[in-house]
Amino acid sequence: MLQLKGLSKHYGRIVALADVDLEVALGETVAVLGPSGSGKSTLLRVIAGLETPDRGSVRWDGADIKGLPVHARQFGLMFQDYALFPHRDVAGNVGFGLRMAHWQPSDIERRIGEVLELVGLAGMEHRRINQLSGGEAQRVALARTLAPAPRLVMLDEPLGSLDRSLRERLIVELGEIFGRIETTVLYVTHDQEEAFTIADRVAVMRDGELVQAATPEDLWAAPAGMFVSDFLGFTNRFPATAIDGQADLGWARVPVDIADGPCQVVLRPDALLVDIAGDIPVTIVGSVFRGDHYLARATTESGAELSISMPTLPHAGERVLIRLDPAGVLALIE
Repeated sequence: MLQLKGLSKHYGRIVALADVDLEVALGETVAVLGPSGSGKSTLLRVIAGLETPDRGSVRWDGADIKGLPVHARQFGLMFQDYALFPHRDVAGNVGFGLRMAHWQPSDIERRIGEVLELVGLAGMEHRRINQLSGGEAQRVALARTLAPAPRLVMLDEPLGSLDRSLRERLIVELGEIFGRIETTVLYVTHDQEEAFTIADRVAVMRDGELVQAATPEDLWAAPAGMFVSDFLGFTNRFPATAIDGQADLGWARVPVDIADGPCQVVLRPDALLVDIAGDIPVTIVGSVFRGDHYLARATTESGAELSISMPTLPHAGERVLIRLDPAGVLALIE
């Protein structure tokens, strides 16, 4: 188990990490999610031993490893740019770390074959790096990371430079690979969909702080505050006051499970449902095509603005009825 306790790192006046506490169980995949500058990459570099924390501890199975050199930690780190050697072929790249660790040539050859088969590149040992597609280069970099059988695999935005369709396919394949080898994984990303697809748990960071760590389902159902809610894309947010388990939005009253007082009511995308039997009339202002649905902008009779998911193309000026699903209502105090 990886255990981080009170981990802090400063660069002058810049706070890169602020008292981060996190545990990652053996065989668990945790996605570290957050915007640029939130401390995600610094966290990986400190765990890997590439940076020294100012305070706090990094432990593996209870043993403090903060003073161990990088090679002695038996961790694998894969960067966004892959850092492949252009003058070496695929086998030369995948086996590089094994040669540095003084593996026997026969064992190196066997291991290269094993990990290339694992990542779907069997038989490509002698392919030149400049002959690889973006997806193939990503797989070679992953194979090189996995070759020494690290006890912890860390990936820093590994799909960031790939197009969307390739990212969507590879993130599923990465999850399947990690499941087969049953290794412990820290996966850094700024993409919510990537995090939700691959992770057992998601750790959300902001300005060096760990804001919330939870399963994707729990994170979606109960974000810890407005930052997480906003980062997940919950755009329907309204100031309100909770009184006796109810909050008045001006255009609807909703049930809330918080103490009386000021709050922010957030409506998840699944909270607003177009329904001919609905009791809330709205007027469509515009819409954006999102592939499998349209995201419509609408206004209530009181002038409140809403974002509503609709299965068919809505037209500006069209009036529709919607209803509120209480299960998608969140009341947050910030």
